[in-house]
Amino acid sequence: MRADLRLAWLLTRGSDRREWWRVGLTAVGAALATGFALTAVVLASLDGYNSVPLAHGLLNGQGERSGVVFSLALLLVPVLGFLGQSARIGAVHRDRRLAGLRLAGAAPWQVRRIAALETGLACLLGSALATAVAVPVLLSLWTSPTALAWAGIALVALGVPALGAAAAALALRQVVASPLGWVRRVRTAQRPGRVFLVVTGLLVALVALILLTSVFDRPRRFSPVPPVIVALTLLVGAAAVSLTGWSSGLLGRVLAVRAQRPALLIAAERLRDDPWAAARTHAAVLLVTVVGTGFVGVRQVLLADVHAMSRVGRLGMNMAFYTTGLALTAAAILVALGIILSALAVGTAESLATRRRALAVQNAAGVPRGVLARALFLETALPLVPAVVVAGAGGMAIGAWYASITTEYTTPDVPYVSLLVPFAVYACCLLAAATSLPLLHRSVRPAELRYV
Repeated sequence: MRADLRLAWLLTRGSDRREWWRVGLTAVGAALATGFALTAVVLASLDGYNSVPLAHGLLNGQGERSGVVFSLALLLVPVLGFLGQSARIGAVHRDRRLAGLRLAGAAPWQVRRIAALETGLACLLGSALATAVAVPVLLSLWTSPTALAWAGIALVALGVPALGAAAAALALRQVVASPLGWVRRVRTAQRPGRVFLVVTGLLVALVALILLTSVFDRPRRFSPVPPVIVALTLLVGAAAVSLTGWSSGLLGRVLAVRAQRPALLIAAERLRDDPWAAARTHAAVLLVTVVGTGFVGVRQVLLADVHAMSRVGRLGMNMAFYTTGLALTAAAILVALGIILSALAVGTAESLATRRRALAVQNAAGVPRGVLARALFLETALPLVPAVVVAGAGGMAIGAWYASITTEYTTPDVPYVSLLVPFAVYACCLLAAATSLPLLHRSVRPAELRYV
């Protein structure tokens, strides 16, 4: 293990300029994860009622702090996905180096472990920088942190690099470099298997069970609304992901026969050969679309209800308490969307880097670069349209239902303004795909033909 760690450090120090981009992106992701985790740990270390000089009293109560901690924990999921994408694109640029390790006698699992340790070192850099910034901020707000808070800070500072290395190892589990460096075996994205179907069935059963329990449980010892909303959100997201894979295959088969434009034909062949790649790539984007669409509708109705309660003197806290909570929720959704779109851009770049030899062959055969760029956009745009429509409609329906059962002083209208969210997410996905165009122009250079 010590020898692998030393080798990973030497390889990181000897990285070229392209590799330092990977190291920088990984460090940024680790810094974000450390910041979220440190904030969650510090808030969780507080017990009972505490006067926190932030967020207009939203963090004073134990219940509100628990909700903030849960939201911060959820933000770690897209960050870990971003770290995995960074490790994958780094592995493509390290083909020759990994092949050299195999020729030197390293086993495939050892090569993957060395690559994971490289990611862990980059994560350690980001975690150390975030911790160095967070500790002075904490001391300026909290004069005497408890021992539990310091223990949590130390655990996060060491745990984030470990999680980053684990995410890299998971992302690289299907990558096997041959000893000669000529073949890379990457498993084709397949349709969701039995685990996906079982989880979807369990979600349906959970919703039915909670609803039946709420009907027969007359005293209503618990509110069935939060778990039902979570389950419905996951169900709509699963339906959108399934629709993406199904529509990609259908569009690929139909357009491959009827397409007359070269860019559309290239995109159709790509979708037909690997229809579920788009579903896996855009799964997190679709889930955020459902959550964001539902939140915009709920926010509109809740603000109207809060203002109505304020006019009749039934508001328990000041107005800033409620508006700050909604603003923090919106900020969390935007941060999650930004991280997911960054991961999408990195994933698109990784896909182009994997196909750089085939793209160079197409360009050498006479396909213009503009046609290849339009085909890249169509690969993202075509399968995403029906999925975003379903995600937006489902999110609006969930938000309208939640608002109808929680408001007391207003009559909620259908929040049509929430339909703007799917269009905004769709445009952001296209912009994320556009960030890979410079890499496309470098990938079709004639020099890539010598690796065919």
